Amino acid sequence: MKLLLTSAGVKNTSIHDALVDLLGKPVAESNALCIPTAGYGHPMGTPAGAWRFITGQSTTPMCELGWKSMGVLELTALPSIGARRWIPWVQEADVLLVNGGDALYLCHWMRQSGLADLLPSLQELVWVGLSAGSMVMAPRIGEDFVEWKPPTGDDSTLGIVDFSVFPHLDHPALPENTMADAERWAAGLSNPAYAIDDDTAIKVSGGVVEVVSEGHWRLFPA
Repeated sequence: MKLLLTSAGVKNTSIHDALVDLLGKPVAESNALCIPTAGYGHPMGTPAGAWRFITGQSTTPMCELGWKSMGVLELTALPSIGARRWIPWVQEADVLLVNGGDALYLCHWMRQSGLADLLPSLQELVWVGLSAGSMVMAPRIGEDFVEWKPPTGDDSTLGIVDFSVFPHLDHPALPENTMADAERWAAGLSNPAYAIDDDTAIKVSGGVVEVVSEGHWRLFPA
């Protein structure tokens, strides 16, 4: 699996070019599934927010990029319909577009649905994360981002990458997301971490990690 971990979607040309490079073909020739699940777990999430994400009417470009086809994969529904139905849908997709919201809620339903177990076998699939959709790939999200309480009782996530992600760095609507806040957050982790603004993404392919940015970011070593 290849990863494009964004703070706020495909916000600029550099991130778009990184996406096309990971796909290995134009967006217009690629089949996408979008995953709105994380939005339902966050206290600020609403049905309207999920609708805006799915219909491409948000400020975080993901679903509106001109995909060849688009479907909705709601993780909370998957356990009730059976793997024999939904696994082929994921296997046939070129890209998963994963909404923001609550990373621990998303992680829980990725595990409950079986998607987390399937992902390592999908070497050509591209995962495009938006905020929590990026954070879920980390070993931990850090206590600052814990809202929904998982059954495990901790802040651990999938650990597909060895670093954590602090999104929306210096966002004007989020006064608690300054670089000083990110530095304090990173100090509470035992692994490397990136703080990224909305014009930055982290591209991961073949074990190589590359920061793609038209904004600003910072790496905090372990």
